[in-house]
Amino acid sequence: MTEIPATTRIPEITDTTGTRPTVEPHPLTPAGPVVVVVGLLVAVWCAGFAAISVWFELTDHFGVGQYADDATAISVVNWFVAVLKVVGAAVALLAVSRSSRFLAPRIVGTLLWAALATLAVYVVGSIAQAVVMLTGVVGDAEQVDASAVGYLLAFLLAATGFGILAASYARRAGLGARLMLIGFCGGPAVLGSILVVLPAILQAVGLLSAP
Repeated sequence: MTEIPATTRIPEITDTTGTRPTVEPHPLTPAGPVVVVVGLLVAVWCAGFAAISVWFELTDHFGVGQYADDATAISVVNWFVAVLKVVGAAVALLAVSRSSRFLAPRIVGTLLWAALATLAVYVVGSIAQAVVMLTGVVGDAEQVDASAVGYLLAFLLAATGFGILAASYARRAGLGARLMLIGFCGGPAVLGSILVVLPAILQAVGLLSAP
């Protein structure tokens, strides 16, 4: 038997399935010192307002006075809002974390934009309400006092903080505009669940009196 010449030997078939290029996730770069401070302040803001909600429940704040008849329904809404505030504090801390081992950057980025949208819509709505009351269209202009203005400014500062965190995190994680749009759609959904959906459910089960 004669050997097959080297020039006519069939080349070996190698497996190339393991050498296909893979898309590496964008590394999360560390946040700057200013952004870290903003994240900590926003987390403290959220935790502080959550503590106020808990204090309302521990002291039965809504159990007496004009809201006593709907105290149970108000308590449900209050606890729901308290949970959202705690989630906001956690998201603010994740925004300045050095790693993304708890949640994927896409989820954190979307939640940051959603938090910004929620607070922004609330602030814009509150300003519109104040203008309507001050012009005498509806309501009492005397209700727009210093405490109401301070309360609005506190939420405006929180919205600004979440805006800084969201923009910084999107840049550092290499997130696109699509996640920003998804997050912005979440803002009205959150407010709608608090102001419309949840009260409607409570009214349907008899815990909230009809307006």
